[in-house]
Amino acid sequence: MPPGGFAEGRAVAALSAAPIDMAGLLAGAHHPGAGAVVLFSGEVRDNNAGRAVSLLEYEAYIPLATSMIAEIVATAKQKWSLKIAVAQHRIGKVAIGDTAVVVITASAHRSEAYAANRYIIDRIKHEAPIWKCEHYADGTKEWGNNCNCHTVTGDVNKHIYDTGG
Repeated sequence: MPPGGFAEGRAVAALSAAPIDMAGLLAGAHHPGAGAVVLFSGEVRDNNAGRAVSLLEYEAYIPLATSMIAEIVATAKQKWSLKIAVAQHRIGKVAIGDTAVVVITASAHRSEAYAANRYIIDRIKHEAPIWKCEHYADGTKEWGNNCNCHTVTGDVNKHIYDTGG
């Protein structure tokens, strides 16, 4: 494991105005007791719901978002006995192709690492006070929550990943 890794207690900021250092985060996410490391990277795409997107902009209520992300990560770490769990979300303007959010989980086995990773990203997107503005190629923009599942489900309280169980 590289010196200064998360297993040695190195902290990562939950929110970042600077581009996310995915390689650096991954380099610190190795642990001798982990046989699985899962990295999720949410990338900014050039389209949404049939509209051309030119960039995204994120705002957050920083004190609450920071504490919520820490609680979400800590809960996952305990629930799945993770060796490492980190999450970082961008704030500010994020260009097409750039990383908006990263979640890394490391555990003894892949099933726990995958399940915990999905849990962390879903809770961050649906619970953390982070708002997203989509800037469209036609010059218009639209603010919304970090989650836009309601455009698919028709219900602001129902998310795509909800299975009813």
